[in-house]
This record gives sequence, C-alpha cells and structure tokens, in this order.
Amino acid sequence: MNNPGCGLPSVGFIGLGNMGSPMSARLAAAGYRVTGFDLDPGARARLADAGGTAVESAADATLGADVVILMLPNSAVVEAVLAEPEMKQALAPGTTIVDMSSSDPLSTRRLAGELAAVSVILVDAPVSGGVKGAQTGKLTIMAGGPESAVAQIGPLLAHLGRARRAGEVGAGHALKAINNLLSATHLLATAEGVLAGERFGLEPGLMVELINSSSGRSGSTDNKYPNFILPETFDSGFGLRLMLKDMKIATDLARQLGFSSRLGEQAVALWEQAAQDLPPAADHTEIARWTAAAARAGQEQGE
Repeated sequence: MNNPGCGLPSVGFIGLGNMGSPMSARLAAAGYRVTGFDLDPGARARLADAGGTAVESAADATLGADVVILMLPNSAVVEAVLAEPEMKQALAPGTTIVDMSSSDPLSTRRLAGELAAVSVILVDAPVSGGVKGAQTGKLTIMAGGPESAVAQIGPLLAHLGRARRAGEVGAGHALKAINNLLSATHLLATAEGVLAGERFGLEPGLMVELINSSSGRSGSTDNKYPNFILPETFDSGFGLRLMLKDMKIATDLARQLGFSSRLGEQAVALWEQAAQDLPPAADHTEIARWTAAAARAGQEQGE
C-alpha cells in the first residue's frame, strides 16, 4: 500500500466528469488519498476542493497508486490512455485498474490479458444509478474479474454503492451494456405510450403515477419521467449518445455471440435517428421530447 498513514489504498482517479467527480469526492471524504486527472481544468479544481489532489496527466494520477479508477467515455479512450508511454511507466506491478466506464466487454478481456502480462490486474466495474446515485453513494456496481481482486477492492467500492461480482473479467461491462439496452428500450416504449395516452386525453403525471403501481412500471416511469421528463428539465446527466453507445455494445455482443437481438436493433435504429436530430450534448431523456416531435412531424406530413 502506498498510503501507510491510514492503511487505505491510494487511489488514482482518471475521468472527473458528471459521474467521476462525485465518486472521487466520496472517496476523498472517506479518507482515501485520491489523486485525479481530467482534461477539464474545472473538473480538476472540483477534486481539489473536495480534498483530493489534482494533477496534470493520467500518468501523474497513476504514479504511486495502488488502485487506478477509470471513468471514461468508452473502450477506445480507455485503451488510448493506458497505451500512453508515460502511463505504462507509471503502472507498477501489482496495481489494480478498475474500469468503471461503459466499455466493450470483449475489448476488456483482451486488455486484461495484456495487463496481466505486466502483472497489472484489471477489474471492470461499471455502474448504474446516474449522477444522483454517484452523489449519494447508492450506485449499483457490476464487477467482473478474479474473485480475490474484486474482494480486495470491495471496501473501496462500498463507499460508492453496492458492488456485486457478475463473473470473470468483462462480465460487468457485458451486464452494463445489456442493462442500458433494456433501459433505453423501455424508455422509448414509455415515451410512445405516454404520448398515446396524452392524445387520448389522459394527464401524463397521473398516467405515470398509476403505471408505477401497475405491471408496466420501470426505471423510466419510476425515475426518469417524474424527475427529468415531466418537469421538462431533461438533465439526468447521462448523454443520449452515451446511451446509444451502450445499446450498440449490447447488440454487437449478441451478434458476435451468434444471434440477432431483433428488438434491440430496432431500438438502436430509432435512437440513432434521435441522435441525428438532437444536439450533440442532448441528455438521453430527450428521447421523450424527440418522440413527441417525430409524431407531430408525421401527423403534419399526413395532413
């Protein structure tokens, strides 16, 4: 351990965005020595304000760390960061890398093999629960990797949420992609259902309330509609294109395993249309607004 003063592992945290910022702050508040990096100077400043140490590169965040947490956009960014020469030099044998990004599970397996060759352990531990879950420490953490490695970082992960081992390395990323494909599909179905009810004359808030005590209930009706869609804030903190990326990971995985995810691929096609129509920074909850706009446009064309 490189943090002998308190007996806790020292943590390098790379990626201090909407999720990484509150997660790293929680670890710092729990007494971990957290050294973090993000391309955004404002994100680095927030970590410093939270009691962590902000540095100027991913390699600087990694140097001397027992555990390196990655919260990055995708597998390509993860691999690019870890391939930097300075990063390779900073990674000491025995370091555990925890990829909490939403990455491709097959890429994760390949990367784990490469890291194992230099005695570095990779655990994939993506999360569900959004920004609120990150702030309150109530994330669901889906871990993949050797039992001993997952158990060793268990106390650290407990400050961020409820962690459970899903299987060998890559299992967490596979499960997270499947979860988000389900989440996106039922959000789109909910948007269409609420729109149909609204046109019939039903009040959207009442619809959601009654659905939430019925068999159509989902995370979309329980959380996304009352908190982000009905108030028309559309600010869950998770981008539409990030959701689409995770959906594609799940459908691509199914394809590589020899079968077609037919409903999933239809959902991906509709989300791709939304991504083309909406601004680059659109929140994923804006799929509801896009669904309503697409319906109006179709009605006008039919008139």
